[in-house]
Amino acid sequence: MKIFSQNRISFFLLLLIILLPANIISQQPNGKYTIVVHGGAGSMNPDMNELLKQQYITSLSEALTIGKEILEDGGSSLDAVEQVIRYLEDDSLFNAGRGAVFTSAGTNELDASIMDGRDLSSGAVAGVSIIKNPISLARLVKEKTSHVLFAGKGADQLGIDLGVEIVDPSYFFVYERYEELQRMMEQIKGTVGCVAIDQYGNISAGTSTGGRTGKMPGRVGDSPLINAGTYANNNTCGVSATGIGELFIKNTVAFNISALMDYKGYSLEEASNEMIFNRLPENSGGIISVDKNYNYEFTFNTPSMMRGVATSDGVFEVKIWK
Repeated sequence: MKIFSQNRISFFLLLLIILLPANIISQQPNGKYTIVVHGGAGSMNPDMNELLKQQYITSLSEALTIGKEILEDGGSSLDAVEQVIRYLEDDSLFNAGRGAVFTSAGTNELDASIMDGRDLSSGAVAGVSIIKNPISLARLVKEKTSHVLFAGKGADQLGIDLGVEIVDPSYFFVYERYEELQRMMEQIKGTVGCVAIDQYGNISAGTSTGGRTGKMPGRVGDSPLINAGTYANNNTCGVSATGIGELFIKNTVAFNISALMDYKGYSLEEASNEMIFNRLPENSGGIISVDKNYNYEFTFNTPSMMRGVATSDGVFEVKIWK
């Protein structure tokens, strides 16, 4: 009986070894992808400085190209989302990473989150002050810990322990040559986010921000909160939000877009419109989203939202106003 049991176990192990590679190989790339990016929603003046406007468009285009090339080469949506957001975090034009807005105490506190639609695994950090790229630490939280969200000094220490790039807090402070330009840029700087679906049908979403200008130290908005500012589920969609974080938290905006699709049979457009136009007050913000069928939506109730899209069908565009 013991020999029979051992033989039976060996047989099933052999069968698993034979079948597992076949299962992996069967997941062939379909050649399709969609990636969307945002640089924040707000009230940018269409008559703004032309040079500054072109700088925003160029930066979003370059970020989008990074993600597009990863997806074209068969890379994962998770890699594309992380790398796009890292690029925007390094660009002082945006309110994420270097160039983040200041708290009322004159400091920079950074938040980010990332989510994998394959298994709903997530990682997030809030209130970090020495992490050069919060989105990458958020991914490490997802992959290297059994937790979802780290905050403050604990998150900074985790970054040190995991070997991410550490910078002096002064790195995030960007000195502008002209005070007038600085004031204008602080008014229009926005949270950044990215959502993508790769050639294997896997959806990922991420969001990164410096928060609201003049926020109280310790304040946390929706960007690092899974379900509020970031959500991804292969069965429905991926979402990244930007705007007044407290409102997105109270209305669980990102998750509810997915829930309306899952429970009510809404399309991505219908679900996005319901949350942004019917559940949120005017001028509260917007979202970018991608569904499991490679469709995408830009939905916002503000005068502007910096945004861009690239698809395997050849679409590549960046816009600011409606």
